[in-house]
Amino acid sequence: MPDAPAINASLTPSAGHLYVVATPIGNLADLTERARAILAAVDVIACEDTRTTGSLLTRLGLRKELVAYHEHNELEAAERLAAQLAAGKSIAVVSDAGTPALSDPGFRLVRACRRQGIPVVPIPGPSAVTAVLSAAGLPTNGFLFVGFLPPKSAARIAFLERHRGFEYTLVVYESCHRIDKAVNELVATLGPDRVICVAKEVTKLHETFLVGPAGDVQSRLAKTSLRGEFVLLIAPATFVL
Repeated sequence: MPDAPAINASLTPSAGHLYVVATPIGNLADLTERARAILAAVDVIACEDTRTTGSLLTRLGLRKELVAYHEHNELEAAERLAAQLAAGKSIAVVSDAGTPALSDPGFRLVRACRRQGIPVVPIPGPSAVTAVLSAAGLPTNGFLFVGFLPPKSAARIAFLERHRGFEYTLVVYESCHRIDKAVNELVATLGPDRVICVAKEVTKLHETFLVGPAGDVQSRLAKTSLRGEFVLLIAPATFVL
């Protein structure tokens, strides 16, 4: 009889390895086969919110040991998790949605592992940054991702002023509570003709892309529900859609 096909080793976690696992930003079908296999087989899952990740695992039919790993305990938890990895446990780190360490917890744990020579394995998948860039129609030859804009209006305006002449697309996350203020400030600072994209609820039922001159997007945003998750792209000043 012919030999049985070998198991794909990439679907089987190794002892003492950290797996940085991307999870869906909305549509559960976006979870990769590899991500599901790793989540099913690791010893521990470190997650931003145990309720959110617990709900995801329930929908996947999985039951795992969950450890809270979020912005309020990240420093202490990173060292504790690194110690468990050094002792031979396999651990996956996830955020509530998307790719860990991109404006979500994960960086300090990865840094602790790199400092100690612990292997870190990326399990790529959903990311709001790349999803919006791929569908917006703004330049993608280069971009700067800066996470969330400052909460204070003066700091947001100062950021826009500093990047007025930036030669690549700017990518920022924004809260549903501030997206309208941020766009209003953008129009006032960079002008109504600056090409932008406001993307809402990407991969979800009410996914919306508002693309065009900032003044036009401002008007359309005023007629749009502001509930949900937002990504804002700002094209270079020389770009014409």
